[in-house]
Amino acid sequence: MRIAQIQSLVSGRKEENLDRMEEEFCRLDGQGIDLVMFGEMFCCPYETPAFPLYAEKEGGRTWQRLSSMARDHRVILSAGTMPETDEGGHVYNTAFVFDREGRQIARYRKRHLFEVDIPADPAAGRPCQSFHESETLTAGKETVTFDTEFGRLGICICFDMRFPDQFRDMALAGARLILVPAAFNLSTGPVHWDLLHRSNALSSQCFIAATSTARNEHASYVSYGHSMLVSPWGNVISELDEAPGTLITDIDLAEADRIRQQLPVLSAIKTEAAGLPRRTIS
Repeated sequence: MRIAQIQSLVSGRKEENLDRMEEEFCRLDGQGIDLVMFGEMFCCPYETPAFPLYAEKEGGRTWQRLSSMARDHRVILSAGTMPETDEGGHVYNTAFVFDREGRQIARYRKRHLFEVDIPADPAAGRPCQSFHESETLTAGKETVTFDTEFGRLGICICFDMRFPDQFRDMALAGARLILVPAAFNLSTGPVHWDLLHRSNALSSQCFIAATSTARNEHASYVSYGHSMLVSPWGNVISELDEAPGTLITDIDLAEADRIRQQLPVLSAIKTEAAGLPRRTIS
């Protein structure tokens, strides 16, 4: 399975962001890509006031362009995330996934909204970080896995990576690769980004493909970057720096099966001890 993770700069113009992705798709043609990933809020500034302004309904203009990209280039597209609104006016941080025919095969609404207040630490070179997605976003309620020609995959979004039970549940539902569109920041990224992805890969015994937006020092929210792909053994297979770029990685999902046979962690989980329903790997 060949994965392309596009780490793009984000501007305040939605169509410009979409055009940039179209251009990158054209550069990827002929390289045997099976799955393409974008970062979190790839099409709009990562600012709480911007989310309602940029929000569209499922099936809207941005959704249609994403579906066309998947269909025209014959790839599975994990289209980062975008602000999505429903009939009741709620706004979600939503990840859509499309198959090679452009059909939607998954919709995941971020369950754990990003809530943080971190003071600056000049000695450590750490800037102040305060952000509250709940000011304009509504939390999703479901953990999502979905089926592809390569088997079952899971998906979550950025701050979700701090909740390992969600990764465990995706693995127990049969996922061997978990997609994580994200936009970590400069306060926590240098310390937690690598650590969390390696830890979640180890505990879920899944590949983790984490795709960030690129760093823009002039934005109000500055992304950490460093899109990466981690093996079920916890090794970082490939990684970008903070600049715009595309990370192309070949993986064999059978490696997850081999590791689970050698180290049967998932089959030994005793969820009933915590009062949770017993689940088995499917």
